[in-house]
Amino acid sequence: MKRCVNRSINTESSQTARLSSTSKRQRDGPSHTGAFGTRTGDSDLVFLEGILPESDEEVLNDLSIEEQASTCFDRLEAVLSARGLDLTNVMKVEMQLTDLADRAVIDDVYQDRFDGTYPPRTTIGVCSLPGDAAVQFDVIAAEE
Repeated sequence: MKRCVNRSINTESSQTARLSSTSKRQRDGPSHTGAFGTRTGDSDLVFLEGILPESDEEVLNDLSIEEQASTCFDRLEAVLSARGLDLTNVMKVEMQLTDLADRAVIDDVYQDRFDGTYPPRTTIGVCSLPGDAAVQFDVIAAEE
């Protein structure tokens, strides 16, 4: 039996009521998807979730899996750069894929972006992602 996890963001009032004020404010964009960072207390950890292959608030779901993954990395690098960080600050990556057969392609893109020093990664198969994307990243980075 195949178990599917739906990772899309639910904006119904029951979900909204559970969000912290920071998370709720960060999600006040037009599409309610994208890279939202949160910080816990005085920690140097930065949590980025929902990094999709998007440009100008449009999910680029018509691109190949390689292009979608590259676009996710471009977005990740932009979000990290805005915080004064880069890929060397990444501690862990979780990738959600709608087709686990794409993992080999993702591996190549991952290796190219991290250039020999790879943070731990978890790859999870999901039934669907926001905007019909084929890939989405959740990342933990550290300010050092």
